[in-house]
Amino acid sequence: VQLQASGGGLVQPGGSLRLSCAASGLTSDYYAIGWFRQAPGKEREGVSCISSSDGSTYLADSAQGRFAISRDHAKKMVYLQMNNLKPEDTAIYYCAARYMRSGVGIVRCDMGAPFDSWGQGTQVTVSS
Repeated sequence: VQLQASGGGLVQPGGSLRLSCAASGLTSDYYAIGWFRQAPGKEREGVSCISSSDGSTYLADSAQGRFAISRDHAKKMVYLQMNNLKPEDTAIYYCAARYMRSGVGIVRCDMGAPFDSWGQGTQVTVSS
């Protein structure tokens, strides 16, 4: 499974960006895709996640009311809509996938548990 994150860029405070994560080679219908970010000098932070198993989602407190996650199951794409961006949102954003290698099951958005595959990251810079 290979993940490709895209959609980052430079935006002014209050602006919006939509990040995309394309999961190629993901043949399972049971997976969770999460978004993480890491700012310089800071630890990686789980931002959001969506599970294909039950459609459940996770949003970090810092993202509540501003970010929204969605997916296109057929295309194995996940999107992170980020509105009202703030300078503290500046970071490299990574998408990651956790998935069933065989059979069926529920794959949850446990942001503290290991993810199986990671993308290369996309830079988001919020600055005036």
